[in-house]
Amino acid sequence: MRHAEIWLAPYLKDRLRKILVRSKPRRAWVAITDHYEPLGMGATVDCALARVAEWRDKWPRIAADAPRDASGQCPQYSFFYPQEEYRRDILDGISEIVRLGVGDVEVHLHHESEVRESFIQKITEFCRRLTGDHGLLRQQDGRTVFGFIHGNWALDNSHPQGIGCGLNGEIGLLRDLGCYADFTMPSLPSPTQGRVVNKVYWCTANADKAPRSFDRGIEATPGGGKRGDLLMITGPLGLRFTERWRPRLETGELAGYDMPTPARVRRWFDLAPTVGDDLFLKLYTHGAPDRNRAPLLDGGFASLFHWLAEEADRRGIEIHWATAWQMYQAASAVIHGESPVPLAAVANAGSRP
Repeated sequence: MRHAEIWLAPYLKDRLRKILVRSKPRRAWVAITDHYEPLGMGATVDCALARVAEWRDKWPRIAADAPRDASGQCPQYSFFYPQEEYRRDILDGISEIVRLGVGDVEVHLHHESEVRESFIQKITEFCRRLTGDHGLLRQQDGRTVFGFIHGNWALDNSHPQGIGCGLNGEIGLLRDLGCYADFTMPSLPSPTQGRVVNKVYWCTANADKAPRSFDRGIEATPGGGKRGDLLMITGPLGLRFTERWRPRLETGELAGYDMPTPARVRRWFDLAPTVGDDLFLKLYTHGAPDRNRAPLLDGGFASLFHWLAEEADRRGIEIHWATAWQMYQAASAVIHGESPVPLAAVANAGSRP
C-alpha cells in the first residue's frame, strides 16, 4: 500500500470512529470533479476541440436520462479547467454545457517552481478571463470566487521532492484570491496525500510558510462556523477488497481502468465524510483522454447514477446531485447552522457576473 505511513493510521482511526459512533445521514450530496485537460498528453487543438464537442453532445443527454435527485435536479458535472491550457475556443465549448444547466467550471492549475507574484497573476488573470470572456465563476460579497484542484496533486508544495508546485504558503494565497474550497484530496498513490482523510475540514496556512498546511486541520461541524483559512472537501479514501479478498486502494476515481461498480458505490457511502446529517461524496476523474472519456460517456456514467440513486434509496438517504459549488453551498449551510436548501434554489446563489 503506497505511502501508508501518511494515511493508514488516520484511515483506521476514522473507520473505528464510524463503527463506534454509528449515524445515519439524511442527505447525500454527490459531485463529480473532473481534472479536465483536453489539451493534455500532447493533444492537438483539433483533438481538444473534438473532445469537448463529444462532451457537449453526450453529457447533456446522459444527465437528462439519469434519475432526478430529491429536489428534481439532474446530475451535474464540474470541469476544473487548467489555467495553463486556456484557449477561448475550448472554453466556449465547455461554456455551452454550463448554459444547459448540467455543469460548471472551476479552477485547475499545474505549475512548477512557482513564486508568489506569478501565482497571483496567473490566478487573477485566469479568473478574469473565465468571468469576463465566458460568464463563468461567481461573484460573492463583491469578489470572484472559485473552487480549486491542484495539478499533479502537489497542493501547497506538498511533494517531498518539491516538484509540481514550488510555492509555500499556497493555502493563504488561495484564500486571499477568492478560493471558496479546495477539492484536491485524496491524491494517492502520490506522496502528496494529506494526513487528514475522509473529512470536510478547515486548514490554516502554516505561520512559517512551511509546505503541507493541509496535513492538520479542524473538522467541520454543524454550527461550528469558519475555523480556518480554507475549507477542504475530500473524497473517499480507504481500502476495498477484490473478489479474492486482496486489498486495493479506493480513492473515488472514475477511470477506464477502474470503472464504477455497485460494490464501489457501497464503499463510497461507507467512507465519504459527513457533517452532521449530511454526507459529502466527491468523486473525481480525468475525463478528457480517450482511455477514460469513451468508457464513461458510453455507459459508465449512466450506470453510475442509477447505482448511486439505488444505494441512497436502500439506505433511506435523500440524494442530491451537485456541482462543486453546490456541494460547498450545502456544506457551508450546515457549518453555519442552517439547513441545506434544495439545489435548484442555490444553483445561482452567488451570482454569475
